[in-house]
Amino acid sequence: MNTFLSNQNIKMPNMIYGTAWKKENTTDLVYEALLQGFKGIDTACQPKHYREDLVGLGLLKAYEKGIKRENIFLQTKFTPIDGQDKTNMPYLESDEIEVQVDKSFERSKKNLKTDFIDSYILHSPIYPGAKLQRVWEKMQEFYDKKEVGQLGISNCYDLDVLVYLYNNAKVKPSVVQNRFYAQSAYDKEIRGFCIDKGIIYESFWSLTANPHILASDILENLANKYERGVAEIFYRFLNHINIVALNGTTSKKHMIEDLKISEFELLAEEVQQISNLLK
Repeated sequence: MNTFLSNQNIKMPNMIYGTAWKKENTTDLVYEALLQGFKGIDTACQPKHYREDLVGLGLLKAYEKGIKRENIFLQTKFTPIDGQDKTNMPYLESDEIEVQVDKSFERSKKNLKTDFIDSYILHSPIYPGAKLQRVWEKMQEFYDKKEVGQLGISNCYDLDVLVYLYNNAKVKPSVVQNRFYAQSAYDKEIRGFCIDKGIIYESFWSLTANPHILASDILENLANKYERGVAEIFYRFLNHINIVALNGTTSKKHMIEDLKISEFELLAEEVQQISNLLK
């Protein structure tokens, strides 16, 4: 299970390297991740938390080593103004919302040294619904011009918002990227909707938010059985329940280990045992 197929027939890797909060180390970490075998990179045009420009430099370094752009799944985001540092953002506060999306997208392409973004994500829902539709319609233009392979939404924990977007969109969302944690009941209903509609659910904070699961006897026992780390067991579990995890490790050792999760499979009853911990 090295790839997942979205409802736009886009092949997505089973794990994506996340670049938030990497600051000046972003170039070297993106380069290292690609060198070790990551096939997907996630970023955002949000200088407050991402150095998207340095992601682009990391990509260039990897290309010089023979890694091909067409073999990388590149995902970035439009971040609405509430998520931006107003002293350092890719558009003006006074810009119409469509202009904000347009400027952000152009900046992303420039930063990432590409004319094509495999997956373009709305970083968080926008209210009211009419405004959300305006943003999505602008994003659809990039899809129609074949500058984007698919569209998605992040930080969407309200199933009604996702259903509204799905029902009103000409280009249906292909990705939901959410924090995977107990406070949202692990998005059980949203994940069910995603599976039903061919939407790929991406998780972030998968390890950080779940130390109680990583420390559980169940994961410890499975780690011993398969001779893997508990993080690898959990990442493998996520793939088994149709989740593509973002992985933001800064450790070369962990990159190498985590990329090996396709080398083994958990038994159905083991998947169920871990699922029972998601409460």
